[in-house]
Amino acid sequence: MITRDAIYIGGKWVPASGGEKIEVINPATEEIVGTVPVGTEADVNDAILAARSAFASWSKSSIEERQGYLNAISAAISERGDEIAEVITSEVGTPINYSKMAMVGTPRVVARSYAKILDSFEWEEEVRNSLIVKEPIGVVGMITPWNFPLHQIIGKVAPALASGCTMVLKPSKEAPLNAFILADIIHDCGLPKGVFNLVSGHGSEIGKSISSHPEVDMVSFTGSTAAGVSVSKEASETVKRVTLELGGKSANIILDDADMAKAAKMSVYSCFNNSGQECSSLSRLLIPSTHREEIIEVISSTMERYSVGDPMDESIKCGPMVSESQQKSVSEYISKGISEGATVISGGLGTPEGVSRGFYVKPTVFADVTREMTIFREEIFGPVLSISTYETEEEAIIMANDSDYGLSGGVWSGDEKRAMRVAMAMRTGQVSINGGAFNISAPFGGYKLSGNGRELGSHGLEEFLEVKAIQR
Repeated sequence: MITRDAIYIGGKWVPASGGEKIEVINPATEEIVGTVPVGTEADVNDAILAARSAFASWSKSSIEERQGYLNAISAAISERGDEIAEVITSEVGTPINYSKMAMVGTPRVVARSYAKILDSFEWEEEVRNSLIVKEPIGVVGMITPWNFPLHQIIGKVAPALASGCTMVLKPSKEAPLNAFILADIIHDCGLPKGVFNLVSGHGSEIGKSISSHPEVDMVSFTGSTAAGVSVSKEASETVKRVTLELGGKSANIILDDADMAKAAKMSVYSCFNNSGQECSSLSRLLIPSTHREEIIEVISSTMERYSVGDPMDESIKCGPMVSESQQKSVSEYISKGISEGATVISGGLGTPEGVSRGFYVKPTVFADVTREMTIFREEIFGPVLSISTYETEEEAIIMANDSDYGLSGGVWSGDEKRAMRVAMAMRTGQVSINGGAFNISAPFGGYKLSGNGRELGSHGLEEFLEVKAIQR
């Protein structure tokens, strides 16, 4: 049981002014594993004022000083890696091996990457008679989700620190405990008071207070599209910059010259990572009709060996949904897929065999999914793969782009030039060719309802900067 009874403002742990608590539930056991304070609008105001006060000096800090803190944070995450991974698994239900790799390993590398980016980043350039200067935007409000909690936090905190910004973070109420560990790390690193501030609580109050506050210069939000729209509206009154990383319904295209067995097998993992609770999940698999039976046979065989259960068991691939409400939502989508006529290849309604508690669903694969079906069009955010067939490459591209979202995508082909042509035609922020590995130095973000702005790499740093032209 982890009890956090204070929030972090101005370099100090202070009591929240409200007095209420949020209980953190382990989705695998349904037991309470921790509590955090419920902050209020007054707490947000104090945190923002602390960040504003710290900005004057931090924005003028040296590159070497910023690099030192980024490297120290990265090293501390590494040192406490097992502890953090276990905490995140208890909050989110992420299988422990994936938690160690993606939930801890990735943010550790991202923090360090921004120290390296600062080695060569160009802060000034000459354009004719103008000096173009890049400067930190100011106080940044950060609102982060539960599915990749520490990664999403570091994806905002690291570039903000690198740019010279100060910040106020509101972590998700489902998975806030890891954010408090990060605040401990930052405090122990000796980051100047007020540069980083943490206020836990409910989005309806804390998130709204951050988004609408006149002393916040930028809001960086990751979450659902509906919540992102609300953040944008709340921020519009003060015309602050808003970056949004939202939902996805990404397509994975297997072309007719691909290695069918490899592509089919990998399509399961690219959809079901983190138990399918991943915004960039490749949840729509588009396959050539001529290879339908072959691909479905490989996927069916893969699903027979796809283990579901206790996420602390290192042999398990799929854990629970993060909450009872998420379990219900995913189950309703599975039911809708069945009622609308899709063919169940694996899984279906109900809980996995041998599971007696926890917010589990059966990892499910549907075939014969048409473009009109709900499971083709809406983000499910769970372990549900929808398979659709196409006749021509042109039709596959049309189907891939037939979405309100555009966050990620995949293409499989034996001809890299052909795969590149298809990738270029996809209206989405990232595309992997033949399972290309995720790159923490490449920009991450989406088209259409998947958001605006980019995170990671130098493009992520640019989001936290203003541009000034000085004529002479």
